[in-house]
Amino acid sequence: MRRSMGFYRILMGLAALAATSGVAGQSGTSPDAPAPLSYGKHLSQAIRLNQVGFYPDGPKRAVLVTIDTGGYQTGSGDTGTRDLVFYICSPDLKDRAYKGSLDLPQTDPISTQKTRLADFSAFKDTGNFVLWIPGIGYSYPFHIGYGAFGPLALTVAKAYYYQRASMPISMAYAGPWSRPEGHPDDHVLVHGSAASAGRPAGSVLSCPGGWYDAGDYNKYIVNSGITMGTLLSVCEDFPDLAAKLKTGIPLTDQGIPDLLEEILYNLRWMLTMQDPGDGGVYHKLTNAQFDPFIMPAEARTTRYVVAKGTCATLDFAAVMAQAARVLDKYPGACPGLKDSCLQAAAKAWTWAVAHPQVYYDQTGISQQYTPAIGTGAYGDRQSADEFVWAGIELYLSTGSLQYKPVVDTLHVDAVGIPSWSDVRTLGLYSLLRVPSAVPPALLASIKRGILAQAGRWASAVAQTGYHAVMGENPREYVWGSNAVAANQGVLLLEAWKISGDRAYYWLALDNLDYLLGRNATGYCFITGVGSHSPLHPHHRISEADGIIAPVPGWLVGGPNPGRQDGCVYPTAIPNQAYTDLTPAYACNEIAINWNAPLVYLVWALEADQPR
Repeated sequence: MRRSMGFYRILMGLAALAATSGVAGQSGTSPDAPAPLSYGKHLSQAIRLNQVGFYPDGPKRAVLVTIDTGGYQTGSGDTGTRDLVFYICSPDLKDRAYKGSLDLPQTDPISTQKTRLADFSAFKDTGNFVLWIPGIGYSYPFHIGYGAFGPLALTVAKAYYYQRASMPISMAYAGPWSRPEGHPDDHVLVHGSAASAGRPAGSVLSCPGGWYDAGDYNKYIVNSGITMGTLLSVCEDFPDLAAKLKTGIPLTDQGIPDLLEEILYNLRWMLTMQDPGDGGVYHKLTNAQFDPFIMPAEARTTRYVVAKGTCATLDFAAVMAQAARVLDKYPGACPGLKDSCLQAAAKAWTWAVAHPQVYYDQTGISQQYTPAIGTGAYGDRQSADEFVWAGIELYLSTGSLQYKPVVDTLHVDAVGIPSWSDVRTLGLYSLLRVPSAVPPALLASIKRGILAQAGRWASAVAQTGYHAVMGENPREYVWGSNAVAANQGVLLLEAWKISGDRAYYWLALDNLDYLLGRNATGYCFITGVGSHSPLHPHHRISEADGIIAPVPGWLVGGPNPGRQDGCVYPTAIPNQAYTDLTPAYACNEIAINWNAPLVYLVWALEADQPR
């Protein structure tokens, strides 16, 4: 039975104390307001802000929604025209530390909400605070301090541990989210679509480990590709922070960072998905149909490896090549793994070159073979971007002239954010890491493309009601829109590194503010974080485990007017089309590829925070 939010937050606070580091981030603050007092001394959800915290020397902004057009009313009859002051106060409202005035109202172009900005960037004290607007109410609490996102960095990275298949999740590391082993995957059948001479249909394989992909219990190479590429990039770009942050997971490989340890758990599963006979890689390991909402240990349906494909094989090759480069920094750890990765990557590349257009067709597979497959398709009808990404990673990791033509013939006019079906930008980011290996004209074009995209966002952000890049374009509110916001943040950080202009760093931070509560829904979109976050994600473990609090650290998909799940949403307005209901998988599912850019964004901000 689901309890009240207040009961839930109390439990979260106790769980955070009981579990190991990084389990619950900044959660545990009860959002239950005290009995209303005079002059707006009550919790107001009309005040939208980052519910986690701020850097002392960084921007600090909140937004007040003044007109009810699908959001919250101020409850004061405010028309958005009168002068309003705000205060930064102690959480008990006894001490007023800062006074400011709200900006004039503006109309958010997507939601048509009237919003007013409260900017308290000049306030640099550290501690725990609320923002109070007399006559309106006070905000959820937040922290100001150096390392403000350190606990969050641990929480969103540790989320992957809870998603592991084929091992028990122990009380020592998971606290209340411990559970028995599920899906040993040591008796996986070769589906008819994946059969080869050396592995005919029905052959038994052992493919243990890896992460469950999303709210379901299947494991997909294509979605692991972008996830692993993004997480490995964290290890490449921020090795000092990776060495410092301890996520509180069981360690088996001494001498490597906790984050890399977690990454390798999925990488070793990926290695089992390659056919050693020819180098091709299976598209996914899956049930024939989705499991019901039961715990992993109770899900015992027959599992299959399904259909080799060009995109999956190239994603695999790119990940293995990049992983070898990262492992090269830890020569005493994981003996032989680097070489295994490079050999597997080269063999996968050879298969893909020989099979350049073998695209995953789930409908055709289900018509031709038994059993029919009805789980996530991750179908992609072109592989040019995968060839670019894999070729770049192989060239950078081996220096072999075999892969150099991919770099030499690459033409870049524009740079967009990556997605599981368009991974070219991951390769471009890697080229920026090794500029000495890149032709100068190509390097310049990549930088121009990134700066052009970041500049377009920067020029439009002031017109948005929530003052974040995410929210500038209604077309960005797709399935997984929160991952769009996180990936925008990653590109903005690349623009900052290229230009040295700290304004791009602040824009990336604005997108994190968006994800943490400064948005048209008022939700902090990460489970177990902040004061008003999702309680009912589309996530089988969170729904079936008997624990009131969902597994912490997962970014839900976010507003999606497409509503492909058929659920009833409060509104179809793009930036408000969200509901915290388990069946609403089109807006409230979690996924490994959505968390990965969030991990990068938070870790990058922490690594380069202003002091």
